[in-house]
Amino acid sequence: MKNKILSLSLILILLFTTGCKTGIQAEVAPSGEDDTIKIGFSIDSLVVERWERDRDVFVTKAKELGAEVNIQNASGDVSTQEKQLRYLINKGVDVLLIVAADSSAFYDEVEEAHRKGIKVIAYDRLLVNSNADLYISFDNAMVGTLMARSLTDRVLVGDNIMMVNGPTTDNNVALVSEGFKRVAYDERWNITDVTYIDGWKQELAYDYINENIDAVKNVSAIMCGNDAIAGQVIKALSENRIAGDIPVVGQDADLDACQRIVEGSQFMTVYKPIDILAETAAEYSVKLAKEGLSEELETINDGKYNVPCLYIMPYAVTKENIDEMIIESGFHMRNEVYLNVK
Repeated sequence: MKNKILSLSLILILLFTTGCKTGIQAEVAPSGEDDTIKIGFSIDSLVVERWERDRDVFVTKAKELGAEVNIQNASGDVSTQEKQLRYLINKGVDVLLIVAADSSAFYDEVEEAHRKGIKVIAYDRLLVNSNADLYISFDNAMVGTLMARSLTDRVLVGDNIMMVNGPTTDNNVALVSEGFKRVAYDERWNITDVTYIDGWKQELAYDYINENIDAVKNVSAIMCGNDAIAGQVIKALSENRIAGDIPVVGQDADLDACQRIVEGSQFMTVYKPIDILAETAAEYSVKLAKEGLSEELETINDGKYNVPCLYIMPYAVTKENIDEMIIESGFHMRNEVYLNVK
């Protein structure tokens, strides 16, 4: 009998240790003894400067509110993000934030999260046809509108415009483009060249400008999907000795973009108060985990469902107001912005 008990004990030990090694333990639901709110934050990529800021501000605010955050970086790969979302779901997080590498790719993961009682927030980018519990972002159509409006004194009726957008897999790209085109059509500009940069790979923008330099020389402005793309566009323009001659606009107010604005090679960027976005997202993550969404919010249709949404207002930044908008707000330091300007 003692030998049988010993054998049974060894089998049980082997089963538990094997489970740990294969990740089976991650499937076990929380015991309920720890009331700490657990948030999973899945980010498309941390290559672009702004996402590091989003992450840091969000984590700091969430900790202030007593929550724990598990950050996962998909490095721009959809299949990696799918696996990371499954991992966070199996870890038993209370809330799942997603910056989607592909806005239409994660319906199954959102559905699985909901089955397990996990609230889902689409952060910055809408999750298409997925019925997220909340969408929180900037007014992306307004981002495009601000880009175009900044050019109205520089671009005349009948002038040509080039658009170097982000990828079609990012739902925000369509919204920004829509806002920009609405003003362009009202001003009767000709949008003659439009391209989409796969995976936000900014080096592809550099290649596009060089490959289409004859067309570039016939445009009066270039709209860029973000400041990282704008940087590569301006690099190509500089190598062709026309940087500063063609107004280039972008978004995110990255530090190097702000430096280019005061130097004169980039005309404008859109400042999006990332701190406000990230802190608001942290507050609503905790609220969703504790009590659900208690107030009435406006909604956005994700293609199939009406999703409650919160919008943060963006602002246009040019050389004329960069001190007020960027430096006085504390977004970047004066000595950093004016690093290359005597």
